[in-house]
Amino acid sequence: MPSPPEFDILPNGTVTSPKGFLAGATFAGLKTYGAEKLDMGILYSEAPCTAAGVFTTNQVKAASVLVCAKHLKLGRAQAIIANSGCANACVGAQGMKDALETTELAARKLGLEPEQVLIASTGIIGVELPMALIRRGINQVSVSPDRGAELAKAIMTTDTHPKEVAVRLELDGRQVTIGGIAKGAGMIHPNMATMLSFIATDAAVERAFLQQALRDAVDSSFNMITVDGDTSTNDTVLLLANGASGGRTLESQSPEAALFADALKQVCMHLAKQIVRDGEGSTRLIEVTVEGARNVADARSAARTIASSSLVKTAVHGGDPNWGRILGALGRSGAKITESKVALWINGICTMEKGTPVPFYKDAAVASMKAPEVSIRVALNLGRASATAWGCDLSQEYVRLNSVYTT
Repeated sequence: MPSPPEFDILPNGTVTSPKGFLAGATFAGLKTYGAEKLDMGILYSEAPCTAAGVFTTNQVKAASVLVCAKHLKLGRAQAIIANSGCANACVGAQGMKDALETTELAARKLGLEPEQVLIASTGIIGVELPMALIRRGINQVSVSPDRGAELAKAIMTTDTHPKEVAVRLELDGRQVTIGGIAKGAGMIHPNMATMLSFIATDAAVERAFLQQALRDAVDSSFNMITVDGDTSTNDTVLLLANGASGGRTLESQSPEAALFADALKQVCMHLAKQIVRDGEGSTRLIEVTVEGARNVADARSAARTIASSSLVKTAVHGGDPNWGRILGALGRSGAKITESKVALWINGICTMEKGTPVPFYKDAAVASMKAPEVSIRVALNLGRASATAWGCDLSQEYVRLNSVYTT
């Protein structure tokens, strides 16, 4: 049997579960759509934090991403100001001016320097921030340790529910907590997507190790999910570590470094899977595991390509065990394959072995694909590397939502 995890998932855990973190949110009037009307919020640490971030790979980047990346070069931060309803992207020089003013206003409210404030925006592209609403909204936000869930709601756009998680573990004889929130439902694809995620920990962590741990966690989680094949201009994952739990500063060579990195990875995976489950118009989660690849790059490429295939996604939506679509996606993924060695399972039902179709009871396969989760497992039998990607089915509701997004 596998050994139990060395950390616990906290009930009702959120980004303010770690010691010393406060949050709050308000409705400033920026958002006119979505299930939740809160649209602006702040995450604040009572002590300065080591900070790390990962951003969109899209060449078109929102002002919030550029400002955030600039402030992160200092490696320290103490607050995040976030808004939904307006991406503040593709609006020219005004976008940068407004993003900088927003960090200045938040800093003034919290008694910080502007460089200590990170910023994230999400919403409609090509619309300037309504700064009169932003100025008023910042003044309305009140932060406390029990309002992390409000911040999770404030960053939602087409999400149907907030996404939160926190885990607790023991490091150096002390309890440490890692908590996070995320938003995302559409424009989701590997190498970041229309998503924001803020993660906080009360561990003390050295900057270089914090950045590497976050990058590794993102590569195994947020960069392994897909909803619709699109990536965005505003994608941001931020991690703040304030050291409020006490103890020695974690470095890459610390005995507990691997445990912290694994716990962080689990937080990111929980949030990433919540995003996919909430994919616009989705009815099923798709989990694709590729094993026996010659290297991790091949395994990840194959898993992500299958999970993002429109033909696979529509087959899952219809409960159609059309495994040929899976093989077609595998073949174009760029991963090394030898057809005569490939094996394939859908919900544990083998459909191919050694590159040859295996007879199976189709009605049983169809029935199994009506479940909320559909698993696809592919064995390449070329090596020992494996990877898992997550996606969702593609429905008529997705088309409806995105055909009227701004109208």
